Amino acid sequence: MTSRLLPGERRLREGAANLQRGAESVGGALLLTDRRLVFEPHGLNLHTRPEEIPLDGVRGVRACWTRLLGVLPVAPNAIEVRTWDGARHRFVVFDRNAWIEAIRAHAGEAVA
Repeated sequence: MTSRLLPGERRLREGAANLQRGAESVGGALLLTDRRLVFEPHGLNLHTRPEEIPLDGVRGVRACWTRLLGVLPVAPNAIEVRTWDGARHRFVVFDRNAWIEAIRAHAGEAVA
């Protein structure tokens, strides 16, 4: 992962992930720091725009299913991160419960 840390920022968790954007699944890596959640797509994807979610903007995180074409449930190995502006970000990850716990632990008391 090539994302640079901000001054004083600590890397907490990192791993391979897919970001589900509607029917599209973008492969890449997910990084959790003590300030933000960053998804960085692989260069081989058509869409290479990174996604960055400040932890103080996280309203909730929950376990969910990977969806084929954005509709059909395939496997229970994803997390959904909701933000205070109403956005929902769905990431397919390994060990989703550990990701959920880590995000909740660092995003603040209001996160459910």
